[in-house]
Amino acid sequence: MPFRVLVVDDETAIREAIRMTLEYEGYRIDEARSGSDALDKAAKVPYDAILLDIKMPVLDGIEVLENLKEQKIAAPVIMVSGHGDIQTAVECTKRGAFDFLEKPLNRDKLLLSVRNAVRQQKLEEEVVELREKQEKEYQLVGDATAMRDLKSQIERAAPTKATVLITGESGTGKELVAREIHRRSSRANMQFIQVNCAAIPDELIESELIGHEKGSFTGAVRKQTGKFVAADGGTIFLDEIGDMSMRTQAKVLRVLQEGDVEPVGSATVVKVDVRVIAATNKDLEEEIRAGRFREDLYYRLNVIPIRTPPLRERKEDIPVLAQHFASLFSQEHNYHPKKFTSAATQALQDAAWRGNVRELRNLIERLVIMVPSDSIDIGDLPSDFFRAPGDIIASALRLATLQEFKDEAEKAFILGKLREHGWNVSKTAEAIDTPRSNLYKKIEQYNIRREAGGAMFAETE
Repeated sequence: MPFRVLVVDDETAIREAIRMTLEYEGYRIDEARSGSDALDKAAKVPYDAILLDIKMPVLDGIEVLENLKEQKIAAPVIMVSGHGDIQTAVECTKRGAFDFLEKPLNRDKLLLSVRNAVRQQKLEEEVVELREKQEKEYQLVGDATAMRDLKSQIERAAPTKATVLITGESGTGKELVAREIHRRSSRANMQFIQVNCAAIPDELIESELIGHEKGSFTGAVRKQTGKFVAADGGTIFLDEIGDMSMRTQAKVLRVLQEGDVEPVGSATVVKVDVRVIAATNKDLEEEIRAGRFREDLYYRLNVIPIRTPPLRERKEDIPVLAQHFASLFSQEHNYHPKKFTSAATQALQDAAWRGNVRELRNLIERLVIMVPSDSIDIGDLPSDFFRAPGDIIASALRLATLQEFKDEAEKAFILGKLREHGWNVSKTAEAIDTPRSNLYKKIEQYNIRREAGGAMFAETE
């Protein structure tokens, strides 16, 4: 699709000359003969660039430029004047113009300026699109009491410079909290550097965080800038900090206390201004007692403690989370938006979710890809979803006799298959290769019941 350019000039001959030059290069051109006409067109059409004459009756180019900025019209504006001088060019630039050209227009300069303007416009649009996509992907979804408390803590902590320690089970969204704190802080336009302390070998993590000089150790073939220096002015997120070695902990403590970074093999100390957010799923107080974590570093990090709630404490958020992920993945994989039936939604709410939101997210992506219809029903949920094998084994090991074990296993198998086939007894009997009458007997024997709301459960008298 060709780039669209608006040419604004009160002289018809000049508009025609610019039109011919740009149309020959493949641009689509609209014309405006006055400032008011230009403002009207620019408000209705998302132009990729605007060529704007300065000297026009009623509304001159500078007044039009100011109006465009007030209306938040994003198209880059190239100012054109036959009376141009340095002062006018500087004034236009201060008011937000992309470039300034003098009449008579030089063809090469005109094409270069327009080409640069539309490229910048597209880059800015891509940046905005990527930022919006990232914000949606890292969005904190939910309005349960636990989530409202969490968002309130983030809102209070974000504007400050204080270090934050995020604790919580795996899969509860600790990274999302860290990103939200950064996004709401005064450092939002600066770097957000994430380091997974558990993923970096112990012998490399110090160099990764602090940096090293070339030749400072075997294999150091080039200088490496550490993450703390890279994050200068912004935020560094130390994920899984409980896995950091004691030696590296001492280095991190120095950065927190004095803002000093001393790369490995360097005699020079680098001053940095970095906000530190750390996260862990470990009990750091227990790690301190075991001698694996420095107590002084813990107190430095734990200025603002924030706990991410597990999914079992916010089950009322599961329907909105499921739909959020379904919309996200439908868009990502170019599928029609998918919805959940009430029975499927209830089943999702009843599940244990040991992997928390991450486990839910992964299941929803699987369903979006594998379910062919636009509606996800309870029968579409995988059979192992309702009761994990570990649950059955753990339960069975507590039974007293072999017969009790067999009964428990058979009941779990039948219940899982009924749920898999949407509680259709005929389909279930066919799937497990047993007469329908026998399946009915087993359902009665184990007192398996279907809940009115659509979610199933089993009881044994």
